[in-house]
Amino acid sequence: MAEEQTPVEKQFSIQKIYTKDLSFETPNTPKVFTEKWEPAVDFNLASNVQVLEGSLYEVSLTVTITVKTDDKTAYLVEVNQAGIFTLVGFADEELGPMVGSFCPNILFPYAREAVSDLVTKGGFPQLLLAPVNFDALYAQHVQAQQQIPASETIN
Repeated sequence: MAEEQTPVEKQFSIQKIYTKDLSFETPNTPKVFTEKWEPAVDFNLASNVQVLEGSLYEVSLTVTITVKTDDKTAYLVEVNQAGIFTLVGFADEELGPMVGSFCPNILFPYAREAVSDLVTKGGFPQLLLAPVNFDALYAQHVQAQQQIPASETIN
């Protein structure tokens, strides 16, 4: 009688968390400091996943914020926070949520802190980013990907 293979135990670990890139621009200083502060905030978020080798994955999260007053850019801040994660024993259908939601959720507080520090050191009022529901964003992404083939037409 052949022995059944025991499934590989699921293992998740953080190998490294690091700032991959950051930028802070204040194109209209010092004039922006003398004007009435009524900011309009534009917030963009993107993530990227790269398989490094075997069970190692680099997940990066890019946060871009543009703050304007009277159609003039007060500041632009961009932080690319990344991490290297080991994922062993996860089925293919489990890997997507892990790298698309779980890992970005780990990275976001680091990016949030970097944004807050840069903005404050730039002389502007503190900017605290609200929490992000990465589970919902990942679900929207999956749903959008599933609808692409249905909406394509062959000419």
